[in-house]
Amino acid sequence: MLHLGDCVDVMKKIPNEQIDLVFADPPYFLSNGGLSIHNRKVVSVNKGDWDKKSNCSDIYGFTKSWLSECYRLLKPNGTIWVSGTTHNIFDVQKAMDELGFHLINMVIWHKVDPPPLIYKNKFRFSYEMVIWAGKNKSHYFDYESMKKEAHDEMDDVWNMPAVQMNEKTFGYHPTQKPLSLLERIVLSSSKPGDIVLDPFMGSGTTGVASKLLKRRFVGIEKDEKFFNLAERRINGTTHSSFN
Repeated sequence: MLHLGDCVDVMKKIPNEQIDLVFADPPYFLSNGGLSIHNRKVVSVNKGDWDKKSNCSDIYGFTKSWLSECYRLLKPNGTIWVSGTTHNIFDVQKAMDELGFHLINMVIWHKVDPPPLIYKNKFRFSYEMVIWAGKNKSHYFDYESMKKEAHDEMDDVWNMPAVQMNEKTFGYHPTQKPLSLLERIVLSSSKPGDIVLDPFMGSGTTGVASKLLKRRFVGIEKDEKFFNLAERRINGTTHSSFN
């Protein structure tokens, strides 16, 4: 089920404790007029008006409001994953603590193909953080699937490339996450038939992973262009052979 609208407004209409798993990729608020390199070209780091600090009068209040709704919607043993960088992740963790979430892991997504630096005055940026937290201290974890994938107990540092070109055939989104990342998250922390919520759906990667892994999906996106992109992409995905 896909919803076009503000995530807090939409979530307020959903009854309590309906969701098994949340993945959220909220604005990082890093669009500051700086520059980066993409496909060997110098480009602006600006993602859109939704990612500018100047367009959000109370960033922490915004963070806590959507996390509060996620907490309400999660089933007692449900969990949430939230991606971020140093621009936003500490606000997320603070709000989670205040709301009563229990930290399970802080996963590091190490990008094996980071872009080069423009300004040669610091270390290259090559990772994002993903907080995994539970509503309560008990939660579901598919230990065996993760061990099988890693050929050992899986670590909390995941070496994965950024989004590949074949994942952009339905259109472009500036903060799209790789399908391999979302497949691992969904597989590790939910079961077939579970309900997965993404309050910042973007290009629909969480929905694609959920469909491939035979989970039910609820996606929310406020930008109509990206909503249409996600809808096309999810509708164009067929079920896989995952059990």
